[in-house]
Amino acid sequence: MNRYGTFPANQPRTGAPPRPALPFFERTYEHGVMATTDRQATTLALAHALSAAERGLAVLPLSRTKLPALRSPHRDEPGPPDRPCHGECGRFGHGVYDASTDPVRIRALFAAAPWATGYGIACGLPPYHLIGVDLDTKSGTDSSAALRELALRHLFTIPETVVVLTPSGGRHLWLTGPPDLVVPNSAGRLAPGIDIRGAGGYLVGPGSRTDHGVYTAAPGTARLAPAPCPPSLLRLLLPPPHTPAPAPPVSGDHGRGLVQFVLSAHEGQRNTRLFWAACRAYENGIGPALAAPLTEAALHTGLSEREARATIASAARMTGHRP
Repeated sequence: MNRYGTFPANQPRTGAPPRPALPFFERTYEHGVMATTDRQATTLALAHALSAAERGLAVLPLSRTKLPALRSPHRDEPGPPDRPCHGECGRFGHGVYDASTDPVRIRALFAAAPWATGYGIACGLPPYHLIGVDLDTKSGTDSSAALRELALRHLFTIPETVVVLTPSGGRHLWLTGPPDLVVPNSAGRLAPGIDIRGAGGYLVGPGSRTDHGVYTAAPGTARLAPAPCPPSLLRLLLPPPHTPAPAPPVSGDHGRGLVQFVLSAHEGQRNTRLFWAACRAYENGIGPALAAPLTEAALHTGLSEREARATIASAARMTGHRP
């Protein structure tokens, strides 16, 4: 373990050939402490993003809050969508789904968001299938010690890899995953203070300026490429096999009819039917009791649990109830 407490020293071994410099990280560190105006920050963020894209990393513009700089073009559309748009509409504003390695598209994204002062790097995409291990300092826990304990317990070592320092004193460790596995995002599941950025998530790129400061590559890691995730750690990051639970019993003919109404939905009407059924359930005073059966029915039709729960919550609010 080195002075960072979670990984070996990031210097080449004696006699080992020097690793090639990564211009992207070199420029990031060079400009990391520059005092900049918003316009200069946007220019630097675009330059860093383009350099990252040259390395095969898909990027998107971020605001000073670390959120995607472009708002959803669907935010004012009435009602919940039957299927969330991931950019199929051809417009910008779909979060991590906007991420690209195409310099023309990246320039267009930043042109549409001239207030952007940073950039995000999408995780889970080829060629790196990036996995971010976020060691947070805000929770009051020692996330580095928690990672060391996990490493000792499960017999793995964090390899030499890219480390990005956050303005709050945290660290992002960059690892790569195999192309045939999908690592999900998680917050505190591995251990308190350790968040994981996987498929559908993004890491704030070094050189990004936020309200709290600048993200920079840690000294000694700027020349490294992301290292493969140790197999023992990778197993901890994957969700346990899903075993569908039987649908909870539904009391009353009306409740069973609403569940059946959702179960008979075809693609293109699943969300609409779920929303209608949930509204009727709440209007008839059986919404809380029917929430779980309706969710299970929606899962059988192909909706994700997140979509189903969001739709039912929308129905509860629409009918004046708390989900």
